[in-house]
Amino acid sequence: MIKSIENIELQYLTIKDYEALKDAMVEAYATMPEAYWREAQIRSLIEKFPEGQVVIKINNQIAGCALSIIVDYDEFKDSHTYKELTGDYTFDTHTMEGDVLYGIDIFIKPEYRGLRLGRRLYDYRKELCERLNLRGIAFGGRIPNYYKYAKELSPKEYIDKVKRKEIHDPVLNFQISNDFHPAKILKGYLEGDKASNEFAVLLEWDNIYYEKKSKRASAKKKIIRLGLIQWQMRLYKDLEELMQQAEYFIDAVSGYRSDFALFPEFFNAPLMAENNHLPESEAIRELAKHTASIVQKFSELAISYNINVITGSMPEIKNDLLYNVGYLCKRDGTIERYEKLHVTPDEAKVWGMQGGSQLRTFDTDCGKIGILICYDSEFPELSRLLADEGMDILFIPFLTDTQNGYSRVRYCAQARAIENECYVAIAGSVGNLPKVHNMDIQFAQAMVFTPCDFSFPANGVKAEATTNTEMILIADVDIDLLRELNQFGSVRNLRDRRKDIFELKKRDN
Repeated sequence: MIKSIENIELQYLTIKDYEALKDAMVEAYATMPEAYWREAQIRSLIEKFPEGQVVIKINNQIAGCALSIIVDYDEFKDSHTYKELTGDYTFDTHTMEGDVLYGIDIFIKPEYRGLRLGRRLYDYRKELCERLNLRGIAFGGRIPNYYKYAKELSPKEYIDKVKRKEIHDPVLNFQISNDFHPAKILKGYLEGDKASNEFAVLLEWDNIYYEKKSKRASAKKKIIRLGLIQWQMRLYKDLEELMQQAEYFIDAVSGYRSDFALFPEFFNAPLMAENNHLPESEAIRELAKHTASIVQKFSELAISYNINVITGSMPEIKNDLLYNVGYLCKRDGTIERYEKLHVTPDEAKVWGMQGGSQLRTFDTDCGKIGILICYDSEFPELSRLLADEGMDILFIPFLTDTQNGYSRVRYCAQARAIENECYVAIAGSVGNLPKVHNMDIQFAQAMVFTPCDFSFPANGVKAEATTNTEMILIADVDIDLLRELNQFGSVRNLRDRRKDIFELKKRDN
């Protein structure tokens, strides 16, 4: 057969194709001789939705066909029959205002089976779904071998055995191999389908690129530019001078049209120099008195430079307890707070710092992000909970004094990118602070990590700064690549978790 093929072409179905289409359907559905569409029905489909009706031709002869309409899925998804879905076979249920592409029919003539032509038709449907920005594809899949097992197996048991390869079902096996997932059993779906006992499997495919229509004049970005600030620890005479330096860096990264500016943990530590005569636990509390002013200034800068600012972290006193916290200052003027949950032994011993309790993602104009301060990145449960909430980018402001401390953060951050199929950006401080106790030296290298798969760098490193040098690091990350990874990656860490044997959840505070 393959040797005699001179041309394979995917074409829109026209009414001129009807007689050839009818003959092809009679061959394809030999066990159901009346199962072919009438000319008036095909004409109606073509008039209502020409893009949804395609044929594959081999040597100019019809070898296969796919018919579809667009429906408002909420009207049908819970339970429906084929007759109801098609509007008693009139296709009046089709609406261009719908959100799901519904498969009416798909077949390949017997002589052309085995050439993966069906996959071409499904690929076309997926591309059409993406192009029209529909939520997904759905259809009722026949289970033509079910009649052999109907006396001993329920439809659910039958489907489970097909998925485990214990039973071969040519239709269902094919759908699953093309990334469709069973959603539910439909009873009485197709009248006269004795082979399936009139049962069908509602199969769905989700469009990972779907964007819900919004009445707002804005859209979430897909290519996100990150601006990481590798901050030099140096002495400043006062808060104003420190914030002048912070504004300098925000100006620099916003000049490259960055969407985020990430500062390190405790970037404001140089201000403790004026209280170096005090015990460390008192000096850090004096530093905390600047936090409110710093956050207010960062919020003003976020608005004026049109950039989302992640303030790293600062000490803050709440109910007379000392916490390590940071703020997300969005360019729309809103401010949100995050906390360090795990304080290091040194923070607890020297400063008397407490661990926080708030863990959540943040909605931004660039999608959902998470923020973990330094040591928190070494606890994989935290980032996994954020990933479960839909996090695309994890930001980690850190402060490490030695290379081995930095390595803990660096390698844990890279692991978080792989485990959670997300991007991870880290930024720390460099240099020395000889006049501030407990802040003598710093070691850092800002980096952006990715998952390790074909669409990403092989080593999982998107960008890296020069070690221990004051600088900025700019990197673009593509959110759509994460969606593709989740669906089609070589491995799928988020989807393949064995939730049947373990679970991870947050406790209510």
